[in-house]
Amino acid sequence: MTTRRNFLTAAALMAVVPLTSSLSLAETKETQVGREKIQLMFVQTADDLKADDKTLRLINVGQQTLYFSDRPVRIAGHLSMPAYMEEWTASAGKDNFSNDPPNATLSVYEGGKAENTLAVVEISHPAVEGKDLVYHYKLIEGAMPKAGGATALFIDWIGPGGGVGPGFHGVGVGARGVGWR
Repeated sequence: MTTRRNFLTAAALMAVVPLTSSLSLAETKETQVGREKIQLMFVQTADDLKADDKTLRLINVGQQTLYFSDRPVRIAGHLSMPAYMEEWTASAGKDNFSNDPPNATLSVYEGGKAENTLAVVEISHPAVEGKDLVYHYKLIEGAMPKAGGATALFIDWIGPGGGVGPGFHGVGVGARGVGWR
């Protein structure tokens, strides 16, 4: 019965979140289904990438940031760029991205290479510049390409020990995430 109730609650959340503009992402993230805490991760896509030693630029970044959760409650949706940028402010709670910068895995298509280039980074200080999104970054693993084609940034919400990229342990690991605020 608990599984059915959790499923129905999750289905109701998935139906209501995209339709209700008054329901913030923070409220969604803090929702608990049964005893399970919902933890979200984010994905941003861009047409191109330019990077130097301190910043990475997602060129012509998608204006919607995707979010999703893993089992036992699967939630997926998208945020407008202004709503995503709100996650970097105090209004997102004391454990917002500015106070606890997330790790992310950058996947970049570089012409002539058989595999995408991957770099694990800590991102901070996002700034919208026209159709681009610029982050400061600290390289954790891999090599940051100076430029590239189609790019995806997989943003960790969990914190130490979890998230995306090498050493991924799965959702629920670490001390950060939905319900921890």
